[in-house]
Amino acid sequence: MNEIRIGIAGLGHRSRHWINTLLKIPGYRITALYDWIEPLHDRALSLIEYRNDVRVFRDYEDFLAYEGMDAVGLVVRRKDQGAMAAQALEAGKHVNMEVPAAHTMEDCWRIVTAAEHTGRVYQLAEQTRYWGFVEAWRDMVAEGRLGRVTYCEGQYIGYYGTRQFFQDYKTGQQYSVEELSAHPDAEPTWLHVMPPIHYLPHELSPMLKVLDDRVVEVTAMSTASPSYSHPEIDQPDIQVALMKTEKDRLLRMVTGFTQKIPSRRGHHWYQIIGTRGCVEWKRSEKGRSLMWLADSQMHDLAEVDWKFERTDAPAEAQGSGHGDADYYVHTAFWNAVVGNKPLEFDVYRAMETAAPAVLAAESIARGTELMKVPDFRPNETRPSGQMPGGD
Repeated sequence: MNEIRIGIAGLGHRSRHWINTLLKIPGYRITALYDWIEPLHDRALSLIEYRNDVRVFRDYEDFLAYEGMDAVGLVVRRKDQGAMAAQALEAGKHVNMEVPAAHTMEDCWRIVTAAEHTGRVYQLAEQTRYWGFVEAWRDMVAEGRLGRVTYCEGQYIGYYGTRQFFQDYKTGQQYSVEELSAHPDAEPTWLHVMPPIHYLPHELSPMLKVLDDRVVEVTAMSTASPSYSHPEIDQPDIQVALMKTEKDRLLRMVTGFTQKIPSRRGHHWYQIIGTRGCVEWKRSEKGRSLMWLADSQMHDLAEVDWKFERTDAPAEAQGSGHGDADYYVHTAFWNAVVGNKPLEFDVYRAMETAAPAVLAAESIARGTELMKVPDFRPNETRPSGQMPGGD
């Protein structure tokens, strides 16, 4: 199989970007679309030149039963998105899904065991791990240039306005806080109440790749809800997680999506500190990344011209989105499904970015209780394909 017949589940704003990207990458053919909001169907179909050959579904089970589809691109923002991914795997489909992977530990385990049992490819389409500076930092850590890494920070304080929090489900149209009075049919979306810390995979994924490590303990704290910036939104403004890894590193991870920030390009920020040096991502459009190495006669942090975009990016990656990183997500999935190359970011590594976030929210709910993060790989107590505890 050199061509993947893929169906797109979820036809909101983000899925339209998926459709446009997949239409440009050789080896994909979109054969089906799903969304329970019917007005979104035509908007998605209008992007596809061969729209008459595409099956459209309003029922998810009917969509999964369609035999003209090898894989599902799951592009939804729902509390049950983890269960939807597991259901697709159980239906015999390969799955490539948007962040975050799941919102409960049960769904994390269900995804893992479904992938193990069926042998289907599961990928969390987390693209920040492919950024150029992430690759450079990984090499520096692997070569020991920073010494022993002891501390790492990552934060995603992103502000995209407030439209993602309210939607008229009859039309599919989203509305901002300022537009609510004129659109009484607009209802709160899942993001309205989702713990923002659940969106940590975009910070944990690149940093755990750099460190070649996994989180074993997590605790967290939160500001109060509703938002101070927009009281109409039930999300807290900021949630902070403190984590410890298997290799004895400490991580501070922060998320928030309701308060304004000075730079859209600067809302992702990272820092790594080791016994012989440190690196730091830039804080603004005008700023530069910083580096200091203890054994290089450096008296202060020096500016470095690292970027999201990779210097080795092929022409087809350029402009694909998220600093050219979206291209790598879809080509990695294609290579795994057709059997060219197994995923580096496999189902186990994916859950290692999702589970600490789920448990961080649970820690907050329990008054900052310390939570243990399980190892999702099979072992002597959990055979492959079996839920923990033998269920």
